[in-house]
Amino acid sequence: QLQLVESGGGLVLPGGSLRLSCVVSGFNLDDYAIGWFRQAPGKEREGVSCISRSGGRINYADYTDSVKGRFTTSRDNAKNTVYLQMNSLKPDDTAIYYCAASYTSSSYCEFVNYPYWGQGTQVTVSS
Repeated sequence: QLQLVESGGGLVLPGGSLRLSCVVSGFNLDDYAIGWFRQAPGKEREGVSCISRSGGRINYADYTDSVKGRFTTSRDNAKNTVYLQMNSLKPDDTAIYYCAASYTSSSYCEFVNYPYWGQGTQVTVSS
């Protein structure tokens, strides 16, 4: 059974940092691109970052413009875990954050076609 479980969310002051983790089970992480998405109250879900499957152009990553230079995604296949390091957090980053998986042969990643999702973790940036 394919499963993704996020953790690491919480309440943080503006300018602070959090690291989200996405632990996967039931599938070979090497073969999947992993995306991070977020949804704030009253807003549509948006793609935050993604990281490519292993092999080829290893660890290609992409980010939405609003988080470039502040967020970094990485993967540790030995631990079946993908991370989202979030620095210089802003109140606008407040949302539920989800990780999602997409089986792909591509060496790149994008923010569409993710059929498998975790349950989400709340991130609140507030003073």
